Amino acid sequence: MKTFSAKKEEIHADWFVVDAHDRILGRLASQIATCLRGKNKPIFTPHVDTGDFVIVVNAEKVKLTGNKLEKKCYYRHSGYPGGFRSRTAKEILAKRPEDLIRLAVKGMLPKNRLGRKLIKKLKVYAGNAHPHEAQQPKVLELREAC
Repeated sequence: MKTFSAKKEEIHADWFVVDAHDRILGRLASQIATCLRGKNKPIFTPHVDTGDFVIVVNAEKVKLTGNKLEKKCYYRHSGYPGGFRSRTAKEILAKRPEDLIRLAVKGMLPKNRLGRKLIKKLKVYAGNAHPHEAQQPKVLELREAC
């Protein structure tokens, strides 16, 4: 028996919309990453993009458990001396709430060219409106927290 590998002709990417209102960030991000990778499909192949497009609305209303809002830090470095910057989750949520979800999902994707391709299929919006009505997105059914 040969190992199945998805071909380009067999892959069909759907569009899904997710409402992040009162959802916990990490649990939401892991389910979005699963959908972006295509792990919820029977034709999943690890080295091929078999995933779907995901639209996230109401990113500004996402929740973090415990005291992560004040204590969780995101770091970056420009590459220059003194170019180290850190921001808390509260600062990111106040200025650009889209980045909070994008960073959480990006950390759950592969760290290679496939991961860079998959993160482009994630569309995040702070409010309730999005410009992707022409794609007729379906509502993504998420598992509830235990």
